[in-house]
Amino acid sequence: MRALAAVAAVVVLIAAAIAWYSRPHAEPVAAEPVPAATGDAPAGRAPVSGGGGETGGGEVVVAVAGKVRKPGLVSLPEGSRVADALAAAGGVLPGTDIALLNLARKVTDGELILVGVTAPPDDPAAGAPSGDAVGGGVAGGKVNLNTATLAQLDSLPGVGPVLAQRILDHREKNGPFRTVSDLRQVDGIGDTRYEQLKELVTV
Repeated sequence: MRALAAVAAVVVLIAAAIAWYSRPHAEPVAAEPVPAATGDAPAGRAPVSGGGGETGGGEVVVAVAGKVRKPGLVSLPEGSRVADALAAAGGVLPGTDIALLNLARKVTDGELILVGVTAPPDDPAAGAPSGDAVGGGVAGGKVNLNTATLAQLDSLPGVGPVLAQRILDHREKNGPFRTVSDLRQVDGIGDTRYEQLKELVTV
């Protein structure tokens, strides 16, 4: 009897052990790491940029006169073109011929752009860069050595920006040119170049 009881006890223990190990139990689930707040966009999404684009360096002010809807001073970002100045002035009036305007030229601070009109003789507007006054911006079609800008002098045949700057420097240092022949005093203007220019300039 004792042997049977011992066997029965062992069977019960074995059954209990089997029941214990075969019971259902939950598997641990690894927590998904939370991405740090680095500003990186989740995979599959484009990053959202902060507001505000890159701004330009500065601003220029030019005067637009003539046949435009709103003549006067206009403020433009640096690097703007003549076309931008006309748009800022409300656009050109209907029927105005702007074929002689260089709409792609970059404007400079303080310049005057004439649209559809001609600057009168001895008018300060004659100093506006050539090509920006329909019908001509210089009295008599000649460049005035005492009022011309770098752009106007640069437009003369055989001059270029370096020689144009020398002419401006000479005018600044020695005062206005008294005669066209004074152009010979500018470094870089010899007899040949003077002969090319003397009929194209005035004082």
